[in-house]
Amino acid sequence: MAVFDSPEVSRTLTTRELLADQGLQLRCRLIAGAAGLDRNITHPRIQKSGLAMVGHLHGIVPTRIQVLGETELSYAESLPIEQQQRAAEQLFSVELACVIVTRGVLPPKPFIESAERTGTPLVVCEERSSAAITGLHTLLDERLAPRTRVHGVLVDVFEVGVLMVGKSGIGKSECAMDLVMRGHRLVADDVIECDYKPPSAIFGQPAELLRHHIEVRGLGILNVKDLFGVTSIRERKRIDLVVQLELWQQEATYDRIGLDDRFTEILGVPVREVRLPVRPG
Repeated sequence: MAVFDSPEVSRTLTTRELLADQGLQLRCRLIAGAAGLDRNITHPRIQKSGLAMVGHLHGIVPTRIQVLGETELSYAESLPIEQQQRAAEQLFSVELACVIVTRGVLPPKPFIESAERTGTPLVVCEERSSAAITGLHTLLDERLAPRTRVHGVLVDVFEVGVLMVGKSGIGKSECAMDLVMRGHRLVADDVIECDYKPPSAIFGQPAELLRHHIEVRGLGILNVKDLFGVTSIRERKRIDLVVQLELWQQEATYDRIGLDDRFTEILGVPVREVRLPVRPG
């Protein structure tokens, strides 16, 4: 099993960026704790914070979004004012990245005061807990997905994402150009930005500066979209197969009928690999 040695990039998202993100399909408004909007969210899964209000802080991860739903709020509203203050102090004592209250209702006043005092962003979301959690997970899976860069060429061949890798000069871009001329689609050349999508998919897309471009020796840098039209390119594609191009060697043994299972690991996900020996001409 081959392994790409490109470093994995850890990603974070501030609460300010979350609330301003156009991909957040939720109706949210900040009601307290604006001083903490630059706190980082590093985990794609939310937490329900009911136990924190009774002092059980074990397992609370400050960099995860905390959600207070109908059950948590009904419990808080049933408490005397002194116990509400104690519950709020316990919840907001660990510098949480963000607390979201669902169903569009305001939490008890002690919670708003504690959030403001500790600089913890307190957000009211109009949607119910189930819809809010689904929306948050969808966005965070995309924004916080592990990423890495791979050098090669990614093409869409009959809806199969084929990543061609190999030493410089082996002919990756030339193969991709020939495939485009035969009606297939270029995704990315030279640098492929790869990200993980649960549960076990790796998607590739071009680096922004290289989008729609390919470098072919003897021809230079070509804009594939301008030359062949919009149907010749694709912005993003799942990587289904890795083709390892290598110079043909007389003494090497090659699997000609595909009996040997080979895999390349990208961001911890095994992707089927085949070795393809080539030589000039």
